[in-house]
Amino acid sequence: MVIKKTKQPKKIKQIAVYGKGGIGKSTTTSNISAALSDMGFKVMQFGCDPKADSTNTLRDGEYIPTILELLKENGRVQAKQAIFEGYNGIYCVEAGGPSPGVGCAGRGIITAVQLLKQQNIFEELELDYVIYDVLGDVVCGGFAVPIREGIAQHVFTVTSSDFMAIYAANNLFRGIQKYSNSGGALLGGIIANSVSSGYQKAIIDDFAAKTKTKVLQYVPRSITVTQSELAGKTTVEAQPDSQQAKIYRELAKSISEHEQSTTPSPLEALELRQWAAQWSDQILAIEKGEVRSAGAQI
Repeated sequence: MVIKKTKQPKKIKQIAVYGKGGIGKSTTTSNISAALSDMGFKVMQFGCDPKADSTNTLRDGEYIPTILELLKENGRVQAKQAIFEGYNGIYCVEAGGPSPGVGCAGRGIITAVQLLKQQNIFEELELDYVIYDVLGDVVCGGFAVPIREGIAQHVFTVTSSDFMAIYAANNLFRGIQKYSNSGGALLGGIIANSVSSGYQKAIIDDFAAKTKTKVLQYVPRSITVTQSELAGKTTVEAQPDSQQAKIYRELAKSISEHEQSTTPSPLEALELRQWAAQWSDQILAIEKGEVRSAGAQI
């Protein structure tokens, strides 16, 4: 008797990248997707921002219809109608959102995730990675879906040294901590963006230490990013030999090798405010030439 071997389903690594609006989250996510694709992985980038602008630099600046728009027009949608190919075969999806001032912005995420899961799209496309690009400064249950439902296995947050970016990251840590005991996603690490000076790095390093997290990569501010995005492309595609593209590739490699995520220890509101005030004093001392820490030098 011949025993047929059952084909094992491909293990898909699903990650979520969160961050405050305007922090460079979508820029970072798209460059990660491009770099992973160049490494030979099959990637889907899943835009979860109501602005639906996550994937346009993967498609020469072209925006794609969102799942909510297609549902509104047609009433029913086959998942493949909402999937568009971008740079190097990356699959691009935008969840979309309601009209400004109407409805819950998280509804698009919930609807889009359900649609693709019900139609087994991830398995059919034999993906290696699904990367959710999620707005991290909106208080809405829909934006917590990748964490709460355990859809994403690993969460990464993009932050700068600015207080509101760190505030948003700390709120994300609170959400991860809340859902960690019920099968929610855990934190893979911090992506420190727009780090161009010693004190900026020191602030983020200190925040990571206080919250028992780690920095996965430091990404400096670079004009090559601006040039590439004006051309409607990622830096990895438009400036493949640049130092910035090299940094994005290093970040993608770190994510591809990452396996063990953890539960962060977020700061309470008062702790965070006191911590920020101490850094305010430190930066003022630096400006006056009274340097208190070698790591904080500009």
